[in-house]
Amino acid sequence: MGTSDDFAHLDATAQADLVRTGAASPAELVDAAAARIERLDPTLNAVIHQRLDAARRDARAELPDGAFRGVPMVVKDLGLTQAGEPYHAGTRFLKALGHRAAADSYLAARFRAAGFVCMGRTNTPEFGTTVTTEPLSYGPTRNPWDTDHSTGGSSGGSAAAVASGMVAVGHANDGGGSIRVPASECGLVGLKPTRARVSLGPVTGESWMGATIDHVVVRSVRDSARVLDAIHGPMPGDPYAAPTPLRPFADEVGADPGRLRIGWSAAPTREMFSVHTDCVTAVSQAATALSALGHHVDEDRPAAFADPGFFDHFVLMIAASTGADINQWEHVIGRPITEEDIEPENWLFTQWGRRVSATDYLANVAWMHAWQRRMATWWAPVAEGGAGYDVLLTPTIATPPPLIGFIGEPGADNGFRVGELLQYTGQLNITGQPAISLPLHVNAAGLPIGVQLVAGYGREDVLIRLASQIEQAHPFA
Repeated sequence: MGTSDDFAHLDATAQADLVRTGAASPAELVDAAAARIERLDPTLNAVIHQRLDAARRDARAELPDGAFRGVPMVVKDLGLTQAGEPYHAGTRFLKALGHRAAADSYLAARFRAAGFVCMGRTNTPEFGTTVTTEPLSYGPTRNPWDTDHSTGGSSGGSAAAVASGMVAVGHANDGGGSIRVPASECGLVGLKPTRARVSLGPVTGESWMGATIDHVVVRSVRDSARVLDAIHGPMPGDPYAAPTPLRPFADEVGADPGRLRIGWSAAPTREMFSVHTDCVTAVSQAATALSALGHHVDEDRPAAFADPGFFDHFVLMIAASTGADINQWEHVIGRPITEEDIEPENWLFTQWGRRVSATDYLANVAWMHAWQRRMATWWAPVAEGGAGYDVLLTPTIATPPPLIGFIGEPGADNGFRVGELLQYTGQLNITGQPAISLPLHVNAAGLPIGVQLVAGYGREDVLIRLASQIEQAHPFA
């Protein structure tokens, strides 16, 4: 689905440059974005809480003189809160209550300080616990590449808005792949930063055992780097912080990555899982391209990456966290939440999570900590007993974008389907490592397929340099 105005497919950096040089005003950018949303969203169902008139007023008022002054964006209706704006987290019970957030999250304030103008909040699956954006509360978001197909989840609304050209930047967050999966399915750049690179405060310290992190889906590596510059950094009271970068992330764009040692694998991570041939092809072609760029590339991955115990421990953590979240929402709304209030999979998570004892949960955490140490050795120097790799290359997801309704199909083993699709992403949420999905392949059906690159803990600089090098050699557009 194309758009016709002059700003539609400029990235955010180019739009900000127009404002800075006086070639366009914030009001012109916002008016054009509003027109695109009004035209495209009835088909895509991406921006569920539109604030177009408010955005027009914001664009004509005094905006902060940040790096993205006057650039339109959307925010995901999960995690990030904006004072007075709707916050439904994909749920029917908060929608029915007309719930609105009482305060800004730190991230909302940082987006505003960067000069962004928020056009609205985007669709998300209920509580972000699945990999397609088809909540009962708001219905499915449709993929701009083919509207019969999913956008992925849980940041699927933001991904559809960016891929269709409504805006250049969509806020997203990732607890098991929710930045990278929609980026792959919608042909975008999706960087999951290092654990704690972006503060979850002031209400939340950590979520899902530190697995969740916020950033954006965008169309260029330079946008990903520059937005991260605008939003990263610890805030008072955060339980921990990511390593401080040596220089701005934007300075890594175009910088020489050197000759990296890169391992790749497109093999399934469990015996019962499979990987679509299109995704194998995407990774194989990416490995060839990286070798042509001068990197040392061989077929290898951490043994712990395919540990058969990981998935069960990961899902138990999500179940326990969901049970705790539901308990907290009961306190907020002042009544019990019942089976009629939430979707069946989340009700099962809630019931299971409430049965997990404190000692069992802590044992689960201990297993995960030991497992992530085994993972980390693959990136450690050989002199320290590691394998000495710089980057891991895998599929982002195991299939091309599935059809709407594939996840959640009545009678299907949907837990298996979610696990198979997500077999390459959740591991990096638990290790906390940065990982990026790049749109390097389109299959014969015309659907985008991303590949995932993973660097060592705290090394977004390596990923941005490498991703920028690939983007220059093989432009995504």
